[in-house]
Amino acid sequence: MRYALDVQYRGKNYDGSQIQFESGKEIGKTIQGELEKVICTLLESKTQINNRPIKTIFSGRTDKGVNSLGQVVHFDYEKTIVASKFIYQMNEILPDDISVNNLRIVDQSFHAQKSAKSRYYKYEIINRKYKQAFDSDILRVKYDLDVKRMQCALDFLKGEHDFSSFKSSGTLNPSKVCLITRAEVEKQGDRVLIHIEGNRFLYNMVRTIVGTLLEMEGHNLPPEHMKMVLEARDRRKAGRTVSPYGLTLMKVEY
Repeated sequence: MRYALDVQYRGKNYDGSQIQFESGKEIGKTIQGELEKVICTLLESKTQINNRPIKTIFSGRTDKGVNSLGQVVHFDYEKTIVASKFIYQMNEILPDDISVNNLRIVDQSFHAQKSAKSRYYKYEIINRKYKQAFDSDILRVKYDLDVKRMQCALDFLKGEHDFSSFKSSGTLNPSKVCLITRAEVEKQGDRVLIHIEGNRFLYNMVRTIVGTLLEMEGHNLPPEHMKMVLEARDRRKAGRTVSPYGLTLMKVEY
């Protein structure tokens, strides 16, 4: 049978969501690694780091420091799992910054990554001159951000485009075309929230879009600059890739 989990986590203390290997050995501390250890402990009583009988598939990879409120993970197991008991046991064992919120049986054809229709990310910025004790690691911008101008710039990203200008060198998939269905910005007090939803995202794409917006605001560039960057298909034309802190995978749609 195939099971799907809804998982939340704070990414600050992890080297991303995906297990990484070096010379055949697992390195770093990852969300996938923590999940698989607990799942195998509960279902197979085997906790060998490199010999886990149950493997998990995530809806998408998140980098070090990126959070999730809506990560979806699937795994296969031949026996029936009692959801309420399993979720309780997992949350008792998992670190405090990872939680499982739902377990359900899905069709064998379901694939957490390949079956996903859209992914929704939110990036949070503190827009305030002075720091406060509970700002944590969220990016703080000292100059005033014009959300109306930022929205005009984001509007150029909606639709299906080649997003080569916003990809990092680590992008493995040769296809650079993405369909963006939502690109919005709003201000709530001293917080600026950027919402981006699309069918797929390139490596560091959201963080580079945010970096470009901030560069435009810092240099008082017109919204049309975003269109120029997009059409250039040249990473050198875009802004920097901003900090992963403040970026959250909010929801995955199937």
